[in-house]
Amino acid sequence: MVELDQLKSIYNAYEEPLAEMRDSLDVAGKEKRIEELERKVEEPDFWNDPEESQKIMKELKDLKELTEKIRTLYTGYEDVAILLEMGYEEEDPSVVKEIEQEWKKFETLFEELRIQTLLSGEYDSCNAIMTIHAGAGGTESCDWAGMLYRMYNRWAEQRGFALKVLDYLDGDITGIKTVTFEVNGENAYGYLKSEKGVHRLVRISPFNSAGKRQTSFASCDVVPDIEDDIDIDIADEDLKIDTYRASGAGGQHVNKTSSAIRITHLPTGIVVQCQNERSQHHNKEKAMQMLKAKLQLMKEQEQAEKVSDIRGEIKEIGFGNQIRSYVMQPYTLVKDHRTGQENSNVNAVLDGDIDAFINAYLKQKAER
Repeated sequence: MVELDQLKSIYNAYEEPLAEMRDSLDVAGKEKRIEELERKVEEPDFWNDPEESQKIMKELKDLKELTEKIRTLYTGYEDVAILLEMGYEEEDPSVVKEIEQEWKKFETLFEELRIQTLLSGEYDSCNAIMTIHAGAGGTESCDWAGMLYRMYNRWAEQRGFALKVLDYLDGDITGIKTVTFEVNGENAYGYLKSEKGVHRLVRISPFNSAGKRQTSFASCDVVPDIEDDIDIDIADEDLKIDTYRASGAGGQHVNKTSSAIRITHLPTGIVVQCQNERSQHHNKEKAMQMLKAKLQLMKEQEQAEKVSDIRGEIKEIGFGNQIRSYVMQPYTLVKDHRTGQENSNVNAVLDGDIDAFINAYLKQKAER
């Protein structure tokens, strides 16, 4: 049967990639780690340090979920082998449809786990802290920054990630001038590091009575939420610390006290701010954590550039820092300028359907 022969050929092509994935995911190592953590959980004094206990429980939960997905993947592969064998023995065309359905489930899970194998960077498993700034252009850019914030909000919701606003400044008429928020979820930084850069929107402006096309820009910055203390010395004289009244929703307390913190690192010009923690002390602590993360990434980037200089790497000439364009008129297209990934359904992308762009970025980075 031609259909069965084609399906068997596709099935056989996955044998080697599956073996490679097994090695990459280190299933045996993960199962050993699960046993170690379960022994810790059973210790009588396990909950004496609630913070450390919660970290262990989270690691245990994530490992169990991952190993269960891996088992499901290999079981699915074996199930397809059995169905193929039945198809040849019984010469039953109806088996083809069943095999296709099972194979689709297998491929979806395989792709999901393959992307996870690419998230092996030092901070990829961390939560992410994102900041969106409206570009020049007033109302148009503020509206665009608000649309981007909604897009990431929807993406986080779809993945079951939690989102927490740390700093927020409304636009004068609509949208957002700037917003900083934390995305909490497994490998959040690993996924969202792909979003760092300038995002460009082209559309018929709803704020222009002449109905002209308008180009707007907003920038997105992403850093890992590194909970462990980063070994970076920052001199007090290198910091300018300002307090101000928190804005936006938050109750009477944030509107009456100067609890919000803005820290400027004078040597680099990096500015971080936080207003939504419980107190000025907590806001300062969170802002310093964000500053250290940015300085650590800057340090690593400088080292990477030195290596590139030694190798004589030629950088591609492109749109500067612009990473992606969202065109709504005269045609509809979202295009990532780094990977060439495209999607003509702009509304779906703005509703959080950005996984294809994230995955294409991760694959490209892995191939370099």
